[in-house]
Amino acid sequence: MFSVDMRSRLDSDAEQIDSEVWINDQLPFLLEQNSFIAYEGAQILGCGPLGIRVSQKSFTLTPIEGVIKLDMGVSNASVVVDLDEISFSDLVQDIQTPQSLATSKVINLPLKEHFRFLKWWPVLRAIIDGRSVHKPGEIDFLNQDGSPLDLNRSFTQEDSDEEISWFLSQTGYLHLRGWWSQELMMEISNDMDNAIGKYERGDGRSWWAKTKDGKDHCVRLQYFQSESESVKGLLTDERHERIATIPGDGHTIGWDGSNDQNAIEALVKPIGVVEGISDLPWHKDCSLGRHSYDCSSMTVGVSVTGADSGSGQLSVVAGSHRANLQPNFIHPYLDLPMIDLPTKTGDVTVHLSCTLHMSHPPVERERRVMYTSFVLPHKGKKIGMDRISKVREEAYMKVSQAPAHKMD
Repeated sequence: MFSVDMRSRLDSDAEQIDSEVWINDQLPFLLEQNSFIAYEGAQILGCGPLGIRVSQKSFTLTPIEGVIKLDMGVSNASVVVDLDEISFSDLVQDIQTPQSLATSKVINLPLKEHFRFLKWWPVLRAIIDGRSVHKPGEIDFLNQDGSPLDLNRSFTQEDSDEEISWFLSQTGYLHLRGWWSQELMMEISNDMDNAIGKYERGDGRSWWAKTKDGKDHCVRLQYFQSESESVKGLLTDERHERIATIPGDGHTIGWDGSNDQNAIEALVKPIGVVEGISDLPWHKDCSLGRHSYDCSSMTVGVSVTGADSGSGQLSVVAGSHRANLQPNFIHPYLDLPMIDLPTKTGDVTVHLSCTLHMSHPPVERERRVMYTSFVLPHKGKKIGMDRISKVREEAYMKVSQAPAHKMD
């Protein structure tokens, strides 16, 4: 099998960083090691000088003459970010990102400056982690024998795990065709109809949206395994468990069989949403933080109804999980292919947490889908999850109102 485990940090290694010591001692060392690759990324992304203030310390990073220059103070910065000690520590250690800090209002930049800060995120990871920013032309898509990979290929249960695993490792997504029966999907759709009346706004277990006709819709039913015996059976079926084994990294659903865990969510995507969270523009699931601790988990979408260009299909950016990219929106320089994933009833999509993806709003027919995840083995408490979980829903609300495709 072909691993998709990209983790480079352990939660046990995370600590509260002393900002003054890090800026004085660690940052100059990192720039000495990684300044050139960071400069290349800054040039590609068009980054101007970034200023950061934390406690009594401030500094500016400037791409100039083939390096990232470090200066104390922020007088020459084109964007200045003010951080507290915890947020600075989170940012350095990849626990939070510019997007999560903005959503939680730890930082409150004008929109133009916010986008400038977002562009710096891959460059900061290049400085701190030594991971080069993606360059056009550096990712190709080949089969194991060296022939071109068909990025629109789908798989059935008859295909080998080795073939499926290779495709996932190269592209960051899968389309599994006819994985579940139409009869089972009809049962689950009926269970969704029967369960919607048990959810209400503000219950902490559902998301809501309003359509242009003024109607309120429950668009996400969390803890849905508690409402459907058919779904409980699906979660423990060997066909579902097979998906977790495809990369060979030990992914698990992490569900103990109870109704107290949010093991799977049922989504109803209506036409004409004007308020609330329903469909999301381009993003990585790690766009709020913890990429280097958790990626790549696997998000599994079960098509209760089919999806196409008229009913809110999923789209992905092939190979984006292999690239150090801005994790929100799509920068104009990006050369990786955008692939639509139309599905029929009973099909399954899989995307990695580090794969850029988006869902289109339905324009002709409502879409129904369920989402669950397989996560990598992890021991102990996940650092920073309390801070990320508080802003996750608000973050999705904010990005759902932003430009849907490209950002300057």
